[in-house]
Amino acid sequence: MIRLEGVSKWFHVRSGRVRVLDDITLTLPAGRSVALLGRNGAGKSTLLQIIAGTMRPTSGRVIRDGETSWPIGHANSLHPEMTGLQNTRFLARLYGVDSDALAAFVEAFADIGPHFHMPLRTLSAGMKSRLSFGVAMGIPFRTYLIDEVTGAGDRAFRQHSRKVFRERMHGADAIMISHSMRDLRAFCDCGLVLHDGRLEFFDQIEEAIRYHEALSEAQLA
Repeated sequence: MIRLEGVSKWFHVRSGRVRVLDDITLTLPAGRSVALLGRNGAGKSTLLQIIAGTMRPTSGRVIRDGETSWPIGHANSLHPEMTGLQNTRFLARLYGVDSDALAAFVEAFADIGPHFHMPLRTLSAGMKSRLSFGVAMGIPFRTYLIDEVTGAGDRAFRQHSRKVFRERMHGADAIMISHSMRDLRAFCDCGLVLHDGRLEFFDQIEEAIRYHEALSEAQLA
């Protein structure tokens, strides 16, 4: 269970102050996989970071019941000067899992060959995403926060990552951002739509997608 209580977030820009989250109070249901929808720049990734605890809200708080992952997909939990192996072992110790077992899982899962033993700063964005996703899938989180990662890599990797992710969902919750409605339909059973700083929950994924698409069409009109 994750609860947002009066969560707001502002960013200061040259023209003044931009509010991306506006006093949001909402309890996300336990035992569900939730799609997070919204236009580009709406604040979806910002919201995931606040839920994860890697970014502070301007006001309000987030209550988490159980271990929550970092926002998986952009490798912002990995240190650029450490190798893939060193990052994996560090996170294993941080989350209290067996470091040898996690390292073996991630090396096989990410399938980036000798790059696993190279500093993260030398890796491509796709390789970093594969590593980040592999580490997260090897740790038993209560809630997984996914930001576009199932689209990384070639077709074989995407199929494998989706299979592993689906297995993890048997005993966990998820909040997922994706531009692919196909992926959201495959993995999520309900949805959130972020629009103009407000967050609306839909019990059925199709209702969330229809509302999101209607908003997108209205903005283009």
